[in-house]
Amino acid sequence: MRHPDFATPLPAAIARTRSVAVHQAVQRALAAVLAEQKSDGHWVYELEADATIPSEYVLMVHYLGEPPIAAREARIARYLRRIQNEDGGWPLFHGGPYDPSASVKAYFALKMIGDSPHAPHMRRARAAIRAHGGAERCNVFTRVLLALFGQVPWASVPCMPVEIALLPRWFPFHLSRVSYWTRTVLVPLLVLAALRPRARNPRRVRIDELFIEAPDTLRLAPRAPHQRRFWYALFRSVDAQLRWAERQLAASLREHAIQTAAAFVRERLNGEHGLGGIFPAMVNALLMFEVLGERTGAATARDAVERLLVDRGDETYCQPCLSPVWDTALMCHALLECGEPAASAAARRALDWLRQLQVLDLAGDWSERRPDLRPGGWAFQYANPAYPDVDDTAVVAMAMHRAMSMDPAAAYGDAVARACEWVVGMQSRCGGWGAFDADNTCRYLNNIPFSDHGALLDPPTADVSARCLSMLAQLNAAPAAGRRALRWLLRAQEKDGSWYGRWGMNYIYGTWSALCALGAAGVDAGARPVARAAAWLAAVQNPDGGWGEDGSSYALDYDGYRPAPSTPSQTAWAVLGLIAAGAIDHAAVARGIDWLVREQRKDGLWDEPCHTATGFERVFYLRYHGYARYFPLWALARYRRLKQQGSRNVGLGM
Repeated sequence: MRHPDFATPLPAAIARTRSVAVHQAVQRALAAVLAEQKSDGHWVYELEADATIPSEYVLMVHYLGEPPIAAREARIARYLRRIQNEDGGWPLFHGGPYDPSASVKAYFALKMIGDSPHAPHMRRARAAIRAHGGAERCNVFTRVLLALFGQVPWASVPCMPVEIALLPRWFPFHLSRVSYWTRTVLVPLLVLAALRPRARNPRRVRIDELFIEAPDTLRLAPRAPHQRRFWYALFRSVDAQLRWAERQLAASLREHAIQTAAAFVRERLNGEHGLGGIFPAMVNALLMFEVLGERTGAATARDAVERLLVDRGDETYCQPCLSPVWDTALMCHALLECGEPAASAAARRALDWLRQLQVLDLAGDWSERRPDLRPGGWAFQYANPAYPDVDDTAVVAMAMHRAMSMDPAAAYGDAVARACEWVVGMQSRCGGWGAFDADNTCRYLNNIPFSDHGALLDPPTADVSARCLSMLAQLNAAPAAGRRALRWLLRAQEKDGSWYGRWGMNYIYGTWSALCALGAAGVDAGARPVARAAAWLAAVQNPDGGWGEDGSSYALDYDGYRPAPSTPSQTAWAVLGLIAAGAIDHAAVARGIDWLVREQRKDGLWDEPCHTATGFERVFYLRYHGYARYFPLWALARYRRLKQQGSRNVGLGM
């Protein structure tokens, strides 16, 4: 008897109607994305976060005392006012709840731009902030910003002496023990905390009205929910001792530490692409060079920040970084899945562009733990050679490998082999992979007062590990590494059958990633891990046929799937995950495909206002504007291909 979760055979006429609808949807989407390819072959789409980045951009301009561009500030203000919640605060993701730091920064920026505190939206914002405990509830990074503006005392910021830059590698806290993003953000911040410059702030704007108590009495924030009582108490004690020790240190030692930290930043400044390729590190580098009087470094960092602005005509916002390699690599997979000459030709042009960006001659920070490993990865951005990304590298390598299998003239063999060598070398001892570093697992560091965001580290995650396993399986390479990865991934499966998604939101993303890897590794579709994961995906499908999940799924008290409106990218992940599990005939797949066809706009694209990606859990979320383009196209094209072939076997890593 046929399982009820699988679709009964459709009448021929209905099957043909669906087939035609899917084909037409693929053709519309394909035409739309091909029109968006850059002249040199790549794609890059907007990468949007929340109110914090554009607010910090405004505050940076006034910190430096630059004459603000009034028209630009007016456009940023319109953007900030539009994304304000009805309750007056600002969320971290579309439709999300109030967040204290995002709300305080947005209010501060709007007041700096010139919005009257008596305006209705400002009154609502102020009421929301005070109702939630005031600006006192802000996180550490917001407190640092407020301290630079003289709004709160430095005593309210955890002590992070610049002498940290001089600590030996064996010390419990060393820069190599934290993630790349922590390193690039923290090092220039250490200099700022040591020198404590004051923002120029020509308009003398203050936000005392957001505090419940007098802001100059503010002290350290209480323990964050993710922090353990014992470890936090220990590190609070260390914090008190460090404050005493700072006063005893010789001026010469402090100057040596400042110069060491500044040298670290100079070495990784990365020209117009910016320190670490990310906005917070770029701004901190700019402010560091400014206080040190290094005009050339400050100008370079300033130019890098400016490249992140997006002008939409009536609105402007600032991106947290640029995503050309990620966008281009994923688009290549979608195009190669289409299997049409125009799509394949466009993918080849894109892969030729990507080949030039492979990092082959610089051993970045990752080499601290892998000194004998040759570089061979790709970064996420146009250029970020000190910090190539394992995830990007696996995705690029799989696209190049598929292109070679389709066209023997595609000369990517050396690039793929070098990428595979680097990814295998970056495997952590446990068998999984982090995104930028190996064995970055000193979890006790998330308990230091500075880490109230809980995102200090880059440990192995299910989504990145699954991508690497997918690559090894598709390339038929490094079987020992693949077996270790498979064991790790199976251990990481959640009790309900899903996998956690670190870089995409959330369990839908993680489960899609893992099912692709298991399928590529040859795990039978009837095996319990695969069956449980497929059953979970089918169970969390929305009544409208799509899938959705939002930032609430990262809550520390998460106890099971939390429904959210359907989105194109998450629906595509679920469909691709079920297909990877051998369930192309599952009724949930048919409903998901119908949802994607139904929701497609006339221009071939899809609307997706939601954040469906993750920067840092519970702290920072991302909206990739490309996700609603290449993922739905990919899912529809794969469904079309396998249906035409009468096959359930994907035959690829992802």
